Amino acid sequence: MSDLILHHYATSPFSEKIRLVLGYKKLAWRSVIVPQIMPKPDVQALTGGYRKTPFLQVGADIYCDSALICDVLEHLQPEPYLYPEPSKGLARTLAQWADDTLFWTGMAHSFSPKGVEDLFAKAPPGAAQAFADDRRAMSTNMVRLRPADATGAYKSYLRRLSDMLDDTPYLLGEVPTIADFACYHPLWFTRKRTPSMSGVLQLTPAVLDWMDRMAAIGHGTMETTDAATAIAHAAASVPHTRLTDSTFQDEHGIALGSRVSITSQSFGPEPTEGELMAATRTHYTLRRTDPRAGTLHVHFPRIGYVLRQVQA
Repeated sequence: MSDLILHHYATSPFSEKIRLVLGYKKLAWRSVIVPQIMPKPDVQALTGGYRKTPFLQVGADIYCDSALICDVLEHLQPEPYLYPEPSKGLARTLAQWADDTLFWTGMAHSFSPKGVEDLFAKAPPGAAQAFADDRRAMSTNMVRLRPADATGAYKSYLRRLSDMLDDTPYLLGEVPTIADFACYHPLWFTRKRTPSMSGVLQLTPAVLDWMDRMAAIGHGTMETTDAATAIAHAAASVPHTRLTDSTFQDEHGIALGSRVSITSQSFGPEPTEGELMAATRTHYTLRRTDPRAGTLHVHFPRIGYVLRQVQA
């Protein structure tokens, strides 16, 4: 049985990014389906507050944010590489743009009224409003694009991606990199989850062909499980990070062992509190204890997250 447990749900675009990375690396993994909206008691038993989707569990280690999850999977299964030389820096930079600017532009376009109808066509009454209320609560620090403004920007971004595919099958060359997986998932959401809004993709046939190549990667070998099993597995495990950098990098004047909170810089304001175990060049690690899940290490990337000391 695989020790990789992905907590996700089917329509989550960032989850699709990770599912494809698992497929690209031919990894076996276990699937736990989480609720799309609050409350999420089983999620927060593991994360301590963080409630964005997906997160990766490896024993008693919880990895938050898809960017950090990709780093973990690269350490566990280096080949095929997500960050190949000599384009590693370019691939990371393009992926960061895609996970932020391209993603939110694509979402604003896709969540036009027709797209919302697609998403909730088979949902019970009130589901669309509950989802909107939930995401509004997660967006308190954000300025959202209006759909018409987003559509214009989306078209421009798609043309730029198309230009990158003039001479190569993937955005940066002959093989996929992290940039491809990050650029793919918001477009996947438009194409698969809001088909009424997918006409925008028809303007760039090269992008559609690239999307077909990405989709053909698949999701690896998946086995279903449930949250109770995952929580019990965490309780029976000892934290042991799969991240390789460990040198303390102090940018805040906060010593290791301090009580701290970590919060997303923008989307998803819920804090996670714990004891600061690591603050490296790339990530933070908190130690926390949960009555059901036991002692856990919860990991966050530095970029996109805010570290604060908790005053006694």
